[in-house]
Amino acid sequence: MNPATTPRDALREFLENLKAAPRRLLDTAFRTGPPTTDRTRSTFVFGNVFLHLHSVRTHLWSLKWSTTMGLGIMSVSAFLIALVTGVMLMFYYKPYPDVAYESMKDIHFVVPTGRLIRNLHRWSANIMVIAVILHMARAFYTAAYRRPREYNWLIGIGLLVVTLGLSFTGYLLPWDQLAYWAITIGANIAQSPREVTDAVGITEVFDPGGFQRLLLLGSDQVGAEALIRFYLLHVMILPLAIAALMGVHFWRIRKDGGMVRPADADELLKGTREQETYPVFTEAPVKTYQLAAVVKGRTANVGRGPENTVPSMPHLFYAELGVLMLTLLICLALSMVSDAPLKELANPNVPENPAKAPWYFLGLQEMVSFSAFMGGIGVPAIVLLGLALIPYLDRETEGTGKWFGGPGGWPLVRFSAVFGLASSILLEAFVIRFGWLREWIPNIPQLIVTLVNPATILTTIYALYSIWCIRRFQSVRAGALGLFTCFLAGFLVLTIIGTYFRGPNWEFFWSPSDWPQH
Repeated sequence: MNPATTPRDALREFLENLKAAPRRLLDTAFRTGPPTTDRTRSTFVFGNVFLHLHSVRTHLWSLKWSTTMGLGIMSVSAFLIALVTGVMLMFYYKPYPDVAYESMKDIHFVVPTGRLIRNLHRWSANIMVIAVILHMARAFYTAAYRRPREYNWLIGIGLLVVTLGLSFTGYLLPWDQLAYWAITIGANIAQSPREVTDAVGITEVFDPGGFQRLLLLGSDQVGAEALIRFYLLHVMILPLAIAALMGVHFWRIRKDGGMVRPADADELLKGTREQETYPVFTEAPVKTYQLAAVVKGRTANVGRGPENTVPSMPHLFYAELGVLMLTLLICLALSMVSDAPLKELANPNVPENPAKAPWYFLGLQEMVSFSAFMGGIGVPAIVLLGLALIPYLDRETEGTGKWFGGPGGWPLVRFSAVFGLASSILLEAFVIRFGWLREWIPNIPQLIVTLVNPATILTTIYALYSIWCIRRFQSVRAGALGLFTCFLAGFLVLTIIGTYFRGPNWEFFWSPSDWPQH
C-alpha cells in the first residue's frame, strides 16, 4: 500500500471500481463504442466474432425483400431455434429403447412447458426443411450458381442433404410406432441395392445394400444400436457438420461479392429512394494491390464502387433480426395449434399400416413402391448429380441476378410447371388405375422392373423435355430452367399423393374415411 493512501481511500477506490465494472465490461467487449459513424460501423463488424462473416457494406439490391425473401436467414433462424430447443429436450430425454418412449411422455405431459418446447423443436425442423428447399429454388431461379459462386452452390447442396439427414435422424428418437416404422422404411431403402445384386446373383460376394443397412442401423434390425446411432448423429455429428457448412457458405457469399445481383442493379435502383452520396470511381479499377506487387485483379469486388451501398450495421442486421423474429413467431403460432405426434410405444410385431416416412420423403416412398432401388437411391442420386453439374454446364451470363433470367424466362418456367405437373399426374393416374409391370406379368425379371418403372419413366420424360428446351432456345440455361421446374412439380405431386391419398397397403384412397375398417 502506498504510504500516502489510507485504508479509507483504498476502500473508496475499491467501491468506485466495483461501481464502474459494468461499464468497463461493455467497453472491453465493444471497444469501438456505439457504431454511429462509417468507421465505427466497419470496426463493429470486423471486431465481432459472430458478425465478421458479413461484409462491411451491403448493396441496396440485397436488402430488397424480392431479392431473397429472407429464405437463407429463415433457414438459419429455424436451425438456431431447433438447436436451442433440442438442447433443452436433452436434459430429459434418455436414448435407450426401454426408457426413450417414457421420457418422451414425461416431456409431453409432465415437464413444465415440455410440450411447447417439443412442438417448437418439431416445427422449427420442418420450417428449416421448407426454407432450405425454397432457398435453393431461389438461388437457382436467380442464377446465383454462376461464376464465381459455383462452389458455394455445391455447399448449398451439402446443406440440403445434411438438413434432411438432421431431420430424419431425429424422427426415430420418440421410439413410437410412427418413428419405428418410418425408420424401417428408410433402412429398407438403404438396403435396396440388393434388388439389383439379387437379380444378377452376386449378393453373396457383393452386398452394398446390406452394408448400407448395417451402417445405418448398427444391426440387422431397428433396435438399441440404431437408436443410439441416430441420437449421436442427431445431437452431435450432423449439427457440427451443418454449422461448419454454414460458416463456409456465409464466408463464400462475402468473398464472392455478396448476394448476386443484375449487372444493371444500380440503374434499376435509381429513383426508388433517396440515398447517401458516396464518391464514385472515375475510372474502373483493374488491379488489386498486394504487399509484394501489383497483380491482376481476381476478386469479385474488383471494379465495384461503394455507390448504392449502406453499412451492414444496422441495416442488414436489423433485417436479419426481423426475419429471426418472424420465424420464431411462425414456430410459436404453429406450436400452439398443432402438437408434435406421439403414437403408441414402438412394437416390431405390430406393423404400422400405412407406414409412412417423414413428409419430405413421401415423394421418394411413392417412387419406392414401384422400385426400391431406383425410387430411393437411383433417381435421387441422378437429381443430386444434375444439381451439382448445373453451374459447370451453364456458363452463360444473360439474366444473372434476375428472377427467371435467361432465354425463355418466366413463360418457359410457367409452361414447364404445367408440363411437370401434367406429366406426373397423368403417369400416376395411369399406374393407380391400371397397375404396373408386376401386376401385368407376374414372372417378369426384376431387372426390367428396376429399369422400367414410373420413377425412371418420369425422369426420362423430364430429361427429354430439358433437351427440347435447350434446342428450342439454344441455351443450356433454358434446359436447366425446364428440368429444375419439372422436378419441383413432380416432387410436389408425388409428395401430395403419398401424404393424402395413400392408405393401408399403400393403396390409393380419395379420403381416409374410405380406408377399410378393422
